[in-house]
Amino acid sequence: MTEAIARTEKQLGAIIRRVRKQSGLTQGGLGDLIHLRQGTISRLEAGEPAVQLRTLMETLSALKLELVIRPRTQAGAADIEDLF
Repeated sequence: MTEAIARTEKQLGAIIRRVRKQSGLTQGGLGDLIHLRQGTISRLEAGEPAVQLRTLMETLSALKLELVIRPRTQAGAADIEDLF
């Protein structure tokens, strides 16, 4: 997977969904790996803001992804959405 930038919950959810599908996993299959319900994975992928940080970190780990924090570029959220 190439690097991706997410500035909103929905953008992060779309990235997670894309990587999960590329990995050949269903939402239920990913949930089974990290002991979460399919509905929790669905909410994470939908960008619902009430998802716990631990859930996000476990999901990223299961998909062999990591979170990188860096200074924000000047591009707007709409510019980032064009990448999807």
